[in-house]
Amino acid sequence: METPSEVRDFEYIVVGCGGIGSAAVYWLSKRVGKGVVGLERFQLGHDHGGSQDHARFIRTDYADECYLKLVRHAYTAFEELERDSGLKLIHTTGKLLMARKSESRSKLLAAFYSAMSRENLDFELLSNDEIKRRFPQFKLPSDVIGFYTKDAGVVEAANSNAAHIQTARRNGATIEENCRVVRMEKDRDGIHVLVHTNKGVFRGRRVVIAAGGWTNQVVESLNMKLPITITQEQHTYVATPNIKDFTKENSPCWQYNSPDYFYYGFPIHGNTGIKVGITASGKEIHPDSIPCEPDHKRVKICMDFLKTHVPKAVGPILYTKTCLYDLTPDRKYIIDTLKQQGYPQITLCCGAGHAYKFASLFGKILSEIAIDGSTHYPIKSFQLDREALTNPNFKPDHHFENITAPAEGLRAISKL
Repeated sequence: METPSEVRDFEYIVVGCGGIGSAAVYWLSKRVGKGVVGLERFQLGHDHGGSQDHARFIRTDYADECYLKLVRHAYTAFEELERDSGLKLIHTTGKLLMARKSESRSKLLAAFYSAMSRENLDFELLSNDEIKRRFPQFKLPSDVIGFYTKDAGVVEAANSNAAHIQTARRNGATIEENCRVVRMEKDRDGIHVLVHTNKGVFRGRRVVIAAGGWTNQVVESLNMKLPITITQEQHTYVATPNIKDFTKENSPCWQYNSPDYFYYGFPIHGNTGIKVGITASGKEIHPDSIPCEPDHKRVKICMDFLKTHVPKAVGPILYTKTCLYDLTPDRKYIIDTLKQQGYPQITLCCGAGHAYKFASLFGKILSEIAIDGSTHYPIKSFQLDREALTNPNFKPDHHFENITAPAEGLRAISKL
């Protein structure tokens, strides 16, 4: 219930202080200081959403230029936060994407090859023998090939969120925790937006929405509903007895793309366990049902995978952590104003379950749109008017299965 109080005025209001929202508060505060407030539905550091854990990937391997044109900037944005905070937040480990050459999912490697070649991004194609020589932690079928990117690694998620917030506070920003948005509306002047919350009313000239799994609840009062699917995802930490083999110095981040599941893993970071999971494999849920019990079937699938393909990693399970994905039908992000909906003062961002690597950059982009009215970064592919968001008959592709592998990429992997 909304608590009556005087209206509190800020130039800029950010709804949501997770990975992207905390970054938006940070980048806004660098330019406007006390003129920004961040409204967080829960307590800071909560584990209900999609960005609160020790680590997330930061990487350069994508098959679509809409991501590839931003990857270098993703690193520089986090590097600026590192300089401002004095914290080391990026740890380079390299990343190895694997697939069986005989299976259809190897086309992803071919697509990466072609797209990254066009953008002059560094990578290596690895034969089965080369993978075994360089990364003896893996026990692989003889037809598994690899796509290796040396600049990829781990970005500290929880610490980056905290660094964004704490540095923004130093710059003069206000943060309101346990502050749930009830509804939004235009002020009588038609210029400002009133954000009604359980802690009172906030009035701002510009509003940024970065509410993750709660996006549709936030925009409901604006007569909007986006085709976002909320799923319960999870990852498991495993206490390997072979710690030295899986430190960040000795083991890469990795992904294994099979016809059934897209597995991923991290070296040891934040605790003494390796991290393993399956991307975008969870059931659809209501965001308010988090946190909930892990899916023990998926835990077993991950452990069985480790026993077969990364046997030295196997050990007791430390714990399994659940989180949310906010999936758009095409898995592309949303970064756009609500101008077409009659609210040009409001900018919305949805990370589509794979945006943490871009979190600080997206915060910068959102701050530019809010302050300057535009950004020089290429984000046209993430607009609200694309077919995936406007055509109710659009067939969702949550696992990038519709990726096309150009002929030159297929030729390159055929030689391995």
